[in-house]
Amino acid sequence: MVRKKAEKSETRDFVAFLVKLAIFILILRSFIISPFNIPSESMQPRLVVGDYLLVAKWPYGFSKYSLPFSVPLIPGRILPHSPEPGDVVVFKAPPSARDDYIKRVIALSGDIVQVTNGVVSINGVAVERKRVEDFEQPVTPNSPCYRDEFQSPGANGITICRYPQFQETLPNGVTYRVLDIYEDSEGDNTQAFIVPDGHMFLMGDNRDRSADSRFPAEEGQAIGMVPEENLVGRALVVVFSTDGSAEWIKPWTWFTAARWDRIGGGF
Repeated sequence: MVRKKAEKSETRDFVAFLVKLAIFILILRSFIISPFNIPSESMQPRLVVGDYLLVAKWPYGFSKYSLPFSVPLIPGRILPHSPEPGDVVVFKAPPSARDDYIKRVIALSGDIVQVTNGVVSINGVAVERKRVEDFEQPVTPNSPCYRDEFQSPGANGITICRYPQFQETLPNGVTYRVLDIYEDSEGDNTQAFIVPDGHMFLMGDNRDRSADSRFPAEEGQAIGMVPEENLVGRALVVVFSTDGSAEWIKPWTWFTAARWDRIGGGF
C-alpha cells in the first residue's frame, strides 16, 4: 500500500514537472526568445542558408504574433516600440501574416523610399554606398552558386563563390553589407514609395534575390509595406550554422558540417 502511494506521488510529481516545464518554455518562446532558421539566400551576406539564430521578443512589444501559432490571446500590441532603421527583424509576412520572414528595416512611417540604379534613397538623399571586397562563400549543399561565372577554385580543392559586395550606411549611422549581383535587375529601379503610418519598408541584404517591400505583397513571395503590428522580434545572435552536408546516420558529420566561424555573430 505504501509502495503504491509512493508510486502515485512520483507520478504526480513528474506530471507537475512536465506542466511547469511546458509553461516555462511557452513563456520563454512567447516573451523572451525564440529560434529561427534561415531558409533562403535573401539576407546574404549577413545570413546564409543553414544559419540558426535566436530572436529577441521584447524589443518591439508583444502581440498575438508573439505567441506560438499566433493564438489571439493578446489584443492589439502591448508595450509597442518601433524598430530602428537597420534592425534585422522577424515578422509575419503580408498578406496573410501566416509565415515568418526576416528582412532589414530600411525606413519607417512617413519616409519616402526609392531605388535608382541599385542605390537606395530615403527622403531624397541617397544612402551612402561603397564597393568593398567580394563576398566569398564555399560551394556546399546549402550554398550553391547562382551562376557558373561566380565560381572559382579555392584552397584544398574547394570551389568558392564570389559575389560583388557593397557597404551601405543609413542616415542614422547603421552600417551593413549588401550583395548587388546583377545590373538592371527587377528591383534596381523603383517608383518613390511613401511608407504609410504604422508600417515599415523592409529589404533583404541580397538585393537581387529578395522579394521585399519593393514589390506588392503576394502570398509566399513579396511583402509590400509591412505593418509594425506584424513584428515578431529582432535578430539577436547566430547560435549554429551548417553547410548542409551532415547526415543523421553519420554523427561525426554533424561536426564537420558546422560553420563554426558563423556561430556567435550578433546584430
